[in-house]
Amino acid sequence: MKIAVLGGGINGVMIAWELCKANHEVTLYEKNTLMKETSSNSTKLLHGGLRYLENYEFGLVREALKDRAWWIKSAPHLAKPIKIFIPIYKQSRRPAWLYELGLYLYNFFAGENSLGKHQKYMQADMKNLCTDLKDEGLLKGFSFFDGQMDDYKLGLWASEKVKEYKNFVLNENTVVQKVKEEGVVIINNHQKKFDRVINAAGPWAGQLLKESNIDIKYELDLIRGSHIVVDKKIDNGYFLEAPKERRIFFALPYYEHTLIGTTEVQQSIFDEIKPSKEEVNYLINAFNYYFVDEVKKKDIVKTFSGVRLMVKNSNNPNKIKREYAFQYDKNLISVFGGKWTTAKNLSKKLLKTIG
Repeated sequence: MKIAVLGGGINGVMIAWELCKANHEVTLYEKNTLMKETSSNSTKLLHGGLRYLENYEFGLVREALKDRAWWIKSAPHLAKPIKIFIPIYKQSRRPAWLYELGLYLYNFFAGENSLGKHQKYMQADMKNLCTDLKDEGLLKGFSFFDGQMDDYKLGLWASEKVKEYKNFVLNENTVVQKVKEEGVVIINNHQKKFDRVINAAGPWAGQLLKESNIDIKYELDLIRGSHIVVDKKIDNGYFLEAPKERRIFFALPYYEHTLIGTTEVQQSIFDEIKPSKEEVNYLINAFNYYFVDEVKKKDIVKTFSGVRLMVKNSNNPNKIKREYAFQYDKNLISVFGGKWTTAKNLSKKLLKTIG
């Protein structure tokens, strides 16, 4: 079949790869250049989603852990295991036993794809191992393994694999104005007919349907996740509760700096995608709450944001599940949601529905 894939983020790239392997003729359209939008503005983690266990997203976690192992095995020069610590303080919102249960489940779901078993530490061990952290109120802690990546380079690596196929055509800097359910793509007011059209435009997938006068069968939400990179070095990765909240943020060593993120803020598709002053202050304050060597605005070397399209199932952005969904309209298939790590599994599931 002749198939158009709309969107050059990680989902679009991985969908195109699976379709090419299945011998379909694939044309990928990207309005800018590959991997330049949301997919290169992540927290740089290939993770199963330890925190998603609280929302009972067991299937997604199991799927993500399997895909995490595939990425690390396939591109070890761009993806590698990272050890992450979870400190438990007197003021922590979650009890230690809950974290321990979650880590047991995390390792169980990983199975043969485990990167290493979690460890439990007493107070003295945590103080010795995590000298970055303030130790007032520190009770104990845990460590576990996840994957860390360079999202932009890893996405380009995947795109180079797709480009090797003779049945693949890439059209960058091409704006798709509208689509039709019959499998039509409209570019510069010219129509192109395909056997199938895959709308994998990420945050813009819903907007494309609106502009094409096609009903959206799901309630969607746009969530901005912002990060800062500071000119500080920390010895370990950390999984932390935001002060006086249950939501989680990360502090990670990244290219001789420290990456701090993420936020979760609702926004419009027409809003500028960049961290607000409030988000920057929020991340600085969250980091300084835990770390001995505090950071200031002058230490920031980079800020960035990515916008994720989520299938809405809660009014609280922090509780929206990360499950993805497909919408079928005759020969048009739209992809909503998903996460970086599971792009491979998403594309395989989509391929099964096409045949």
